[in-house]
Amino acid sequence: MPNSDEVDRIVTAWMRERPDLDFAPLQVLSRVDRLSRHLDRARRTAFAGSDLEPPDFDVLAALRRAGAPYQLSPKALLQQTLVSSGTMTNRIDRLVTRGLVERRTDPNDGRGILVVMTDVGRTRVDGAIATLVAEERRLLDTLSRADRDRLAALLRKLSLDFD
Repeated sequence: MPNSDEVDRIVTAWMRERPDLDFAPLQVLSRVDRLSRHLDRARRTAFAGSDLEPPDFDVLAALRRAGAPYQLSPKALLQQTLVSSGTMTNRIDRLVTRGLVERRTDPNDGRGILVVMTDVGRTRVDGAIATLVAEERRLLDTLSRADRDRLAALLRKLSLDFD
């Protein structure tokens, strides 16, 4: 095969050794897995340039997407990041220590707490997302706009059962 990749070589070897099995799922999901590794590397690079770790970015990105005044309750952050409350508490503590967020009393509920992004946090997340979008665009450069749209639609369809 002139345009074969590592997955093609792996599947061909498996088909030789186990012709009784259907390796069609590997054709798709092994590529998704390999692409995920490239994406993870690109994300780490993008976040490192803004002195962020992926978990830091997740929290700051949720706050940034919330819009001004860039604040959410810890419960809302939990829902957006899909982590446990203990994990979220640790992430918020780390971000507070670094001066990227502050904890404030919720003015609408004196017992509630809001996590508020600082100006430094906003600068960091804005830099990270700009770099990330550029890196992700580079990863997709070989696809036409129509191919990217088709791939996005197919992945959306596949992921709906998991979300």
